[in-house]
Amino acid sequence: MSKALDIVTCKCPNCGKGKMFNKRGNIFRFKMPEMNKNCKHCDYKFEKETGFFFGSMFVSYALGAAEMIASLILFWYLVDLAPLNVFFIIAVIAILLSTLNFRLSRSIWAYIFYKN
Repeated sequence: MSKALDIVTCKCPNCGKGKMFNKRGNIFRFKMPEMNKNCKHCDYKFEKETGFFFGSMFVSYALGAAEMIASLILFWYLVDLAPLNVFFIIAVIAILLSTLNFRLSRSIWAYIFYKN
């Protein structure tokens, strides 16, 4: 359970104490999250090689698709809104969660390829 919490809070996969990101990002200010190069506690290097986090785009895609499908089910089938309203709600949710998905997908990707 602690690994899942470390992934969600974007902690270092090596020590679990250091933060992977030094800035969270803000979609309203058009600021993307800034990732640390190394862990402040154990000096673990997050990016193993150039382009290492390219694969995290696929994780981000899966997260976004899951959020959009959940929103579709919630607002179209359960709340019974019109399709155009559902489309706009899903678009807003996707935009608002974009920086969270960016951080979470990189954290998941780092944990997938972490070796003790």
